[in-house]
Amino acid sequence: MNWTDRRQRFRAVLAGARCVHPGSVFDPMSARIAEDLGFEIGMFAGSVASLAVLGAPDLIVLTLSEFADQAYRINRAGGLPLLVDADHGYGNALNVKRTVEELETAGVAALTIEDTVLPRPYGEDKPALVSIDEGVGKMKAALAGRQDPELVVVGRTSALAITSIEDTIARARAYEAAGVDAIFLVGARSRAQLEAVAAAIAIPIILGGAGGDLADTKYLAAHKVRISLQGHQPIMAAVQAVHETLKALRDGTPPAKLTGVASADLMKRVTRDADYTRWTREFLGGA
Repeated sequence: MNWTDRRQRFRAVLAGARCVHPGSVFDPMSARIAEDLGFEIGMFAGSVASLAVLGAPDLIVLTLSEFADQAYRINRAGGLPLLVDADHGYGNALNVKRTVEELETAGVAALTIEDTVLPRPYGEDKPALVSIDEGVGKMKAALAGRQDPELVVVGRTSALAITSIEDTIARARAYEAAGVDAIFLVGARSRAQLEAVAAAIAIPIILGGAGGDLADTKYLAAHKVRISLQGHQPIMAAVQAVHETLKALRDGTPPAKLTGVASADLMKRVTRDADYTRWTREFLGGA
């Protein structure tokens, strides 16, 4: 498939003057729903992938192939530009290069590579960061693994939550110098922090896990933030809906009396029933 158009649309978001919220998606139908509702981009997080694929918490036990396979299923189902969280690149810098190659082939529009020490080392109970030099090596490897120049490579750091604003700025500048297309900040808690980082770099910012004073998209847009995550409530809402439906059935509720079930019309839309009906007539014959 040709994935370049959606990557160009993602780049247009980064090059624009607005800050948008991505739709958090986890499978083909959730991505179609986000696209139908008008989200400019989708977000497929590592934590969400662990839930959707393994039913496991976010402990970095998901493999690259499992993540890439699910990303491909999402991408082939529609045209939503997809931002994915590639964690630490599943290993060292050489693994990062391989990660980019696999995710580019899977059709993602953008991916983040972070500088957190992952998975959790033996005896460590607090998150830590790799050195700036190692982080730069990972960013350079990610860029070397890119074949489509439209693919967006994002350097991600949690330094605001782990070390200091000075370290965050040093990392952001180093990753920018390495050539990444944007910086993903995790752990921002104040406008002063964001303003300091934004003043130090020229490339766009993606903000993760922010709220409070950092919830105003007009303010964020004025400080280089082009994408601001709101969390991953859709998969949690889906879990709750499945739980309540199965519980009601187990407790004896007749199927006809269930609430919160998608209508036939909605199911037809998200499964692209009209397309399949047309293809059936065209290729298999019949009225």
